[in-house]
Amino acid sequence: MTTTISHPDALDLTADDYIVIGLATCFYKEDGEVHQIEVIEPIPSAALEAILKGIPTSYKLACATTLGSILDGDKLLLPDGFPDSAQFADEFVQRAFSVARTYKRSESAQTLIPAGTTKTDFNYSTERKRVLNAARVVTKDDNVKQHSHTHKVL
Repeated sequence: MTTTISHPDALDLTADDYIVIGLATCFYKEDGEVHQIEVIEPIPSAALEAILKGIPTSYKLACATTLGSILDGDKLLLPDGFPDSAQFADEFVQRAFSVARTYKRSESAQTLIPAGTTKTDFNYSTERKRVLNAARVVTKDDNVKQHSHTHKVL
C-alpha cells in the first residue's frame, strides 16, 4: 500500500513517487564578495534530460530516490551521499512536489537514472556562476536605441 503525502499541496502524490535530487555548486554574494555553497535541489525531468545530453551544469551529482525518502512530514531528510555542509534550496518542499509531478507525466524520464542510484558523470562547470541572491539593476543604458525615423509616418 502506498502512503499518501500529508500536505495540502500534494494530495495527488505518494511517498513512493520518483524524484531526482541534485547537489549543485552555487554562489552567494555578500559585502562585495562571492562565497561558494553547495545546494540540494530537485531536478525536473526536462532539465535532467538536458544535463544528460552533456550541457555544462553546476550539478556535481544527481540521486534518484522517492519523495518519502527525503520528506518526513515537514522535516527534510539529508539523502545518502550528500555532504553535511550542503543546504536545501529555498522552497525545497514545494519544488520537490512540482518536480515529482514532472516525472509522473514523463515516465520514460524515470529510466534515465534508475531509482536508488546516483549519477556523477556530468559536464560539471562553474564557469557561469549561479549566484543565488543576484539582483538585476535596470539602467538607461539597457534601453534599445531606435532610429529617429522609427515612429514617424513617412
